[in-house]
Amino acid sequence: MALARGCSRTAVARQQVKPGGAAQLVSHRPVSSVQRAARSLVAAPKHEPFSFASRHLARHISCSAAVASKEETFTYQAEVDRLMDMIVNSLYSNREVFLRELISNASDALDKVRFVGLTDAKALEGREQLEILIKADKEANTITIEDAGIGMTREQLLSNLGTIARSGTRKFMEAVKEAKGDANLIGQFGVGFYSAFLVADRVTVYTKSHEEAQQWVWESNVGSHQYTIKEDDSGDNMVRGTRVVLHLKEDAQELADPIRLAKLIKQYSQFIQFPIKLYSSRKEAKQVVDEAATAKRQEEADKIAKDKEEEPIKVEPVMKTDYEDVWDWRVENDNKPLWTRSPKEVAEADYNDFFKQTFGEFLDPIAHVHFNVEGTIEFTSMLFIPGMAPFEQQNWAAKSRSIKLYVRRVFISDEFDEDLMPRYLSFVKGIVDSSDLPLNVSREILQESRIVRVIRKQLIRRSLEMIDGLANKEGGEDYKTFWESFGRNIKVGVIEDTENRERLAKLLRFHSSKNETDMVGLQEYVGRMKEGQKAIYYMAADSVEVARAAPFVEKLVAEGTEVLYLTEAIDEAVVTNLAKFGDHDLVDVTKEGLDVGEDAGKKLEEANKQLAGLLVFLKESLSDRVEKVTLTSRLLDSPCALVTSKFGWSANMERIMKAQSMGDSRAMEYMKGRKILEVNPEHEIVRGIKVLLDEDDKERARDLAELLYETSLLTSGFALEQPKDYASKVYTLMKIALGYDLAEEEAAAAAAPAAAAAAAAPASAAADSSSSEKQQQPKMESVEADVVVEGKGGDPDPWGKQ
Repeated sequence: MALARGCSRTAVARQQVKPGGAAQLVSHRPVSSVQRAARSLVAAPKHEPFSFASRHLARHISCSAAVASKEETFTYQAEVDRLMDMIVNSLYSNREVFLRELISNASDALDKVRFVGLTDAKALEGREQLEILIKADKEANTITIEDAGIGMTREQLLSNLGTIARSGTRKFMEAVKEAKGDANLIGQFGVGFYSAFLVADRVTVYTKSHEEAQQWVWESNVGSHQYTIKEDDSGDNMVRGTRVVLHLKEDAQELADPIRLAKLIKQYSQFIQFPIKLYSSRKEAKQVVDEAATAKRQEEADKIAKDKEEEPIKVEPVMKTDYEDVWDWRVENDNKPLWTRSPKEVAEADYNDFFKQTFGEFLDPIAHVHFNVEGTIEFTSMLFIPGMAPFEQQNWAAKSRSIKLYVRRVFISDEFDEDLMPRYLSFVKGIVDSSDLPLNVSREILQESRIVRVIRKQLIRRSLEMIDGLANKEGGEDYKTFWESFGRNIKVGVIEDTENRERLAKLLRFHSSKNETDMVGLQEYVGRMKEGQKAIYYMAADSVEVARAAPFVEKLVAEGTEVLYLTEAIDEAVVTNLAKFGDHDLVDVTKEGLDVGEDAGKKLEEANKQLAGLLVFLKESLSDRVEKVTLTSRLLDSPCALVTSKFGWSANMERIMKAQSMGDSRAMEYMKGRKILEVNPEHEIVRGIKVLLDEDDKERARDLAELLYETSLLTSGFALEQPKDYASKVYTLMKIALGYDLAEEEAAAAAAPAAAAAAAAPASAAADSSSSEKQQQPKMESVEADVVVEGKGGDPDPWGKQ
């Protein structure tokens, strides 16, 4: 009673809180030593100095020792409201990571006890199987995560769970380093445990260490300043390990579902080296009696027996298959981390199976690479090229989620594509596992650093080596498959990746005038260039057929010069950015300044003297629609072609840019190439216009010049400026071909207005009289008659429409 009264006067477990420090009891010595000290003080002689104070202190210590085995309340070392608010509301963007963090902590604990067990076999006694158990209880609205790990003593509970941003894993690793040991640990993040408060409003931790006999219970509520620790008197002996019970919030009750938890385990922790067992149900088949079918069979048997006047016989029961839910522990992380093994030990089929399981693909990859990087920065990676392009490949704005980032086999995120891979290699799928990555405490934000740059550079280099291997592979079928799926990505890489542009240029493939079915590379083109050819020629168009029919390639193809046909919208931008391949310039045959050789140049000089007047006339007729009119030797069958200036858009690029919905009209006017009319001096039409000029028939020559210009707009890939006017000229040519006299039609058209005006005057005068007589006129009846239409001069109708 005296002890009880002392407890009531001194309060239960009175605390002394130091400024900025953790709440502490008067004594943190073990209970037995505290009790011994109390007994010695009480037994002290009464005449000794300070005996009253000593007995009062003894009574207080004894009181504290009495409640030590019960519940003790402590205050967090850090200011809880602010830090907890940061953890719950700011630190994690996805609250589902709570399971990843708690499983990682459990894996750490298992690693520790396994390491300790190497030197102390007693640490594993009673619970040799190292595993993680997860159970969801919908009725109680709880999730339980239990491990058979190292467990914690009371002092370790105070140290590890009483301080924000303090990690037991970090302390353990420091101890291992001091002992020159090694342990495979994940943690070093400190606040992982507190992610439990993302989904739970109350967290209870049961733990038992092999170092002491007591089992302890730690508990805290979300937003609370305090937590409690007490000895577990429930009688549920854990032997060793830690059990975390999450009492879920109302808005997180859907997480208490084994199916949902299994999905999260597969997503984040499927490569943890220890088995993760989830308490879940499965459908199990069993044979049961089909009562209805058995009754029907018995009825039929009874009827037959009655007809035969025999005794009824009991029939065999009819069985059916029924399924019942059987609850049991099931391992959820069967998939092993293939990248932790040596590449020499992994079979091709294992790589294919791993790729399809990890990335949800149904085709084998067409190439893969598995490598380790060691040195100041260490990481392991496996990269794959899929067998086909994804359906959403055209959506460049969407995240590809192709690179999965792991830290010690724990999945962190798949949203680091732009940090670890350039956009044009987003089709490459793979994993990166490293413990050197500079993650923030939530493991969700990858920070820019030298380590990230080194990893990125390695991934790009290995990816390009993998693609090079495909390109150089015999047969070329694999690279053909790759190019059909991911060729545009390589073209984007030529534009964006200046550092690897030359290497990527060797991977490009185009149609050409020498091989319109199979595509050729730039190296192959250079290898079969004509003697003396200095440039690589290309023609951009909508299709191979359009490029083949273009007037710009007539002479080149006829002379045996190979021309690349660029048929995709991005192709022209690619070669424009590339500019050169090796020592050879990439030349657009639709631009001015095409090198035609010395012999052709001399012929043009002579033709210029003969057709100088024609060139001046054509420029005056077309005015500012063309920059200038020149003679050319690049044409063979066409009378003329419109080329553009060197530094402006070609006709193909102008058409592409006009189709852009968000195009800038001002920039378009600035970037348009100036049109230059190049005339073939050997063509009959050109010579014919020269004859008309010599005969001083400038009107007909001007009409032909207009028609010549508008036709060259079409053949050169430009849009017509006045389609209606051009159509009218074509119709006129069709009438001439049909034998119509255009002079008579023109005279009739000129006389038509005068005749209409003359007819209008008497018609208006007779309008009044006709209107008065209109009612008195007899009703007219229609009569059928045959009408014979004859042509001019009595000939039959030339159209045959009688």
